[in-house]
Amino acid sequence: MKKAFLSIVFFAFVGLLMADNEGTKSPEAPAEPAATVTLTGSVVDFTSGEALTGVEVKVEGTDLTVYTDFDGNFEITVKPGTYNLIASYISYKNSLVENYRVEQTEDNLDIKLQEEK
Repeated sequence: MKKAFLSIVFFAFVGLLMADNEGTKSPEAPAEPAATVTLTGSVVDFTSGEALTGVEVKVEGTDLTVYTDFDGNFEITVKPGTYNLIASYISYKNSLVENYRVEQTEDNLDIKLQEEK
């Protein structure tokens, strides 16, 4: 019984800490810029348009690397800014997307890879 009471008190305290404080902000306060942006996209075969699974998508100059899912989709969370992105896949030419500007809360990028001949 004591453990249950302590659990309830703990979760109530955590809930209060995480409560939304929107009512305490001044209505004249300027909107804060987004701290991060979710860059989503897909990678497909240039010729067939077929989704490519397991493509490596890397933000050049960082440790940020993700891989496309079964539907060729990827998602990277970055700070707003300009990035070079590299998509690479076995038997395909690497694709470099240079100076891609990420500004919005969500952004979408589609990449087409060409097979090596």
